[in-house]
Amino acid sequence: MTDQTNTKKQSQLKEVWRMYKKNQTAVAGLVFILIFALLILFADFIVSYDIVTEMNAANRLNPPSAGNIFGTDQFGRDIFARILHGGRISLTIGFATAVVGVGVGGLLGVAAGYYGKWADELIMRIMDVFICIPSILLTLAIIAALGPGIENLLLALIIGSIPGYTRIVRASILTIVEQDYIEAARAGGMSDFRIMIKHVLPNAIGPVIIFMTGSLSGMILLAAALSFLGLGVRPPRPEWGAMLSEARDFMRTAPHMMTFPGLAIVFSALSFNMIGDGLRDALDPRLKN
Repeated sequence: MTDQTNTKKQSQLKEVWRMYKKNQTAVAGLVFILIFALLILFADFIVSYDIVTEMNAANRLNPPSAGNIFGTDQFGRDIFARILHGGRISLTIGFATAVVGVGVGGLLGVAAGYYGKWADELIMRIMDVFICIPSILLTLAIIAALGPGIENLLLALIIGSIPGYTRIVRASILTIVEQDYIEAARAGGMSDFRIMIKHVLPNAIGPVIIFMTGSLSGMILLAAALSFLGLGVRPPRPEWGAMLSEARDFMRTAPHMMTFPGLAIVFSALSFNMIGDGLRDALDPRLKN
């Protein structure tokens, strides 16, 4: 039985990958993210972090050249090195927010959708309160109360992401808990926890993955926006939004300072959106024929 289950899962994954490959823009987005992730992962071997912090007044505001392919900033620091090392912060914020948001929101969504009644009402009414507040305002309010910094930024983004994940998981589970195999598992004496882990969550994971992939771009953009306003990651730590904020005073004299961090934000967010679109098409059974 286990071998049959593993074979079925492998065939499902192969089918999803076959459908995903049909979307060329989704494949392009995946390739870009993989390449960029490898560059960030091995950033220390490509350009030392010392170059990020090294200031050289003689090289300040240099345009792109063979020695500094993205140019230098107002302190003579290499922009390419800062983008690579800053990418660690930006992508870590996005992934950490998504993972914790899925974990907490998923548990709340499972509880609301599976048990229903008072649990559903209590959880969803609390989520409605958060959803009524625009995410940018909610995040700004939390950071204003706790103060700027990467830890508070992460906390604010996680709190703002939980309601969305809770609603997605709940909506998926409401269509699953009424299925015959769930009733059969209950009649067979299987505990609620085992039913959730073995039957409910695996069948609800598709929409969650699609939503998580799409929300990564939003988290990256929101984190960059808050850092740009001085409420997230603050200089001198290299982060794309903070780099854009530093470049404001040099838009005309050194436009490369704003161009390259801006392109990193745009292409990263765009790639995650394209990946999300590809996963949506691959996981939607109505589009497989």
